[in-house]
Amino acid sequence: MTTVTLDAHPVHPASIAQLRQVTQPPEVRQRANAEHWTASLYLRDISPYLTWLLLKTSISANGVTGLMILVGWSTAAALLIPGVAGAALALVLGQLQMLVDCSDGEVARWRNSKSPAGIFLDKVGHYTTEALIPIALGIRAAGWPLHFPDAFAWTTAGFALALVVVLNKALNDMVHVARANAGLPKLSDRKGEAEPSQRLIARLRSAARFVPFHRLYHSVELTILAFVVAIIGLFLPEHLADRGLVLILLPLAVLALIGHFVAIMASKRVRA
Repeated sequence: MTTVTLDAHPVHPASIAQLRQVTQPPEVRQRANAEHWTASLYLRDISPYLTWLLLKTSISANGVTGLMILVGWSTAAALLIPGVAGAALALVLGQLQMLVDCSDGEVARWRNSKSPAGIFLDKVGHYTTEALIPIALGIRAAGWPLHFPDAFAWTTAGFALALVVVLNKALNDMVHVARANAGLPKLSDRKGEAEPSQRLIARLRSAARFVPFHRLYHSVELTILAFVVAIIGLFLPEHLADRGLVLILLPLAVLALIGHFVAIMASKRVRA
């Protein structure tokens, strides 16, 4: 499907305030699930300045999403640099990816150029980044350069973690596909939609908010963890901290996947 551009706004905004008014309406800022906490905390405050610069160029919203994908892949690649330096670079790039992710939507809203292709590319960016980062963590735990067969255990753990993370992300999209195939309306992105209808599961879900390990598998959280662990690793034997991180993340990711599946099945999201 091709992108259709409507001339509802001038080519370039007259001010940051005007840009913010058009590209950050309440329905965007108040989304329950689509907005990452970094966006709410500070990225949406500075993204209009990046969007302002992008709108002065001929780059399309999909082109900005392409930049987001490249930054995400670079985040994972940075983790292949040993020590604190690689983790620090990944931390910065992880934040930059989310900033560009904010701007691609803002460019699309200003130019009225939202398209299925853009949404698809956005999914590709997040899925691939959040799969590549665990793989990079596994390689980091094995030590670079890799020496086989000793490295197999850690690289396999990294790939296993990537698989579980991607499956966990896919569950949400599976809900939308299931509803569409059943002829049900699209879910609104607001609080309450994901609340389980069964009391016991609802209580367990509420309890999980106090120990939110299920939120550790976004690219931002993973890069923060990698950076903290890299600093801890300065005081431990080589690779011990990185290996400990992978060994902790993998079983918790499996638990998060199971809990996510149960919560979906117990919610009204998959009820006719």
